[in-house]
Amino acid sequence: MKHDVPPPYTAVERHGVFPEPSHDEAARFDFLANLNKYLSGTLGVGNTRAYETRVLPAFRAEQGRDPADRFEIRHAMNRDPWHRFWSALKRNSMEMRQQNGRQMVLRQLDDLDAKARQFNESRDTLQLDPTVEVPRYQRAVDIHCMPGSYHGEERPGDVSAGANYDCGIFATTAGGLGALSDAGGQALVEWVKRERPGWTPRRILDLGATVGHNIVPLALAFPDAEVVAIDTAAASLRYGHARAQALDATNLTFRQMNADDMAAFDDGTFDWVQTTMYLHELSGSALPRIIREGYRVLAPGGLMFHLEQPAYTDAMPLYEQFIRDWDAFNNNEPFWSAMHGLDVPQIMVDAGFSPDKLFTTGVRAVVDTKVFPQVESKGEEDHGRAAFWHAYGAWKNDRTDA
Repeated sequence: MKHDVPPPYTAVERHGVFPEPSHDEAARFDFLANLNKYLSGTLGVGNTRAYETRVLPAFRAEQGRDPADRFEIRHAMNRDPWHRFWSALKRNSMEMRQQNGRQMVLRQLDDLDAKARQFNESRDTLQLDPTVEVPRYQRAVDIHCMPGSYHGEERPGDVSAGANYDCGIFATTAGGLGALSDAGGQALVEWVKRERPGWTPRRILDLGATVGHNIVPLALAFPDAEVVAIDTAAASLRYGHARAQALDATNLTFRQMNADDMAAFDDGTFDWVQTTMYLHELSGSALPRIIREGYRVLAPGGLMFHLEQPAYTDAMPLYEQFIRDWDAFNNNEPFWSAMHGLDVPQIMVDAGFSPDKLFTTGVRAVVDTKVFPQVESKGEEDHGRAAFWHAYGAWKNDRTDA
């Protein structure tokens, strides 16, 4: 297998509620995985070339200066034919991914709902609350072009949103998140065991859990811990709970709750509060509230950890900021750009953390050798196969440090 060829969709690990693809559905996902890889690599290079050889010289000639920010670059690049061509392909690849996943799920929705009920009924580890409202900033757009976003239902009480989300991640990421698309959680487990050997958190809280793919590895790694995953989207929680139960993460509770109001949890309840690629889907007013609430429910000496993409800083070239910003304007991620312009460490300090307890780090996923077997058999490096995240973290002062 060549390094630049994504693994086949058959490498996806089937758990107890995973949608079963037909031959053609799997073939479509294989096509889209390869298209995404081609767009990010071979064709993506053309954006840099267009900027350096056409767009930037034309901007300088017209304005007599270089672009002042990523937004000026975006407006200039949006007039370039190559970038418009590339953007159209990239947007269509996501729409096709959603269409294929939704078709796959709706075709077998009766069976999926029945399987989920077997795992969900009479279990106190799924706690739904119909009084919890999905925030307007989550309702306003179909995030990632998902019809109905995370909370939509084809019919009351179904699991269509979660199933669609789960079945397409592998194609979108070209296998970079592993056979269960849980590389974020696997990376968290590896990081904490390396950084704090022997630490055994008693209670762990995951905010914005969606289908729980990033919290299941923590629940499995710390089987004696009480692990809670919260989200406002009941449709995703139903599927996520069934998925976790099918994977034997029985110490994991899924609870419908808005993270900016966790009054149901006492101060200092959790030893670890974390998110995985969640902050960029929060509005500018919700994000600080959620960080404050996370700080409140975090126990003294506990860990807050956020896996995200890096902030836009003066050290990051404006062109790179522009490319990273693509999702904000083309992939229904309206808060992406603003969030990456925020000073998240300062928001954490404002929430109560001591500046000397903050840290930033990078977290790389371990290559899943079930997906990329040649890495194990040949002892190869990952060659960019594994995902990489920026991370904001902080340890809350012990009572003796206060």
